Amino acid sequence: MENSLDFSFSGVKTAVINYLHQLDQKGESAPVADVCASFQQAVVDILVENCKKACEQAGVDTLVLAGGVASNSCLRKNMEALCEKTGRRFFCPPPILCTDNAAMVGCSAYYLFEKGITAPLTLNASAQFDISEPVDNFPEKMA
Repeated sequence: MENSLDFSFSGVKTAVINYLHQLDQKGESAPVADVCASFQQAVVDILVENCKKACEQAGVDTLVLAGGVASNSCLRKNMEALCEKTGRRFFCPPPILCTDNAAMVGCSAYYLFEKGITAPLTLNASAQFDISEPVDNFPEKMA
């Protein structure tokens, strides 16, 4: 679909795996730095293009890049260039603040704990839990 923002990296990963297998079958060694740089650029290109589409579809004039992925200097540079080219504002925290999401999850947990909201130790982890919604009954939601 032309306006879809859905994407998957499985095709890019499969292409790299196939390329490496072909080299291996020929007895050739892989140019590791080139393969890594090409993979990174392909992923960055996909993310930049989808962010451009998302901004256009949503009619926003500001783009924020955050989280662990924002540590990637190539992605930062390309997103900033996109915003300069399209007249959007670009915000991105310093790399030291773009680390593993565990710190953000821990901070969220701290504030829940401060409110007296806890869960039993038998609670299973779930990537589907939305921490932005009211959490009064979250243990039941996770069962």
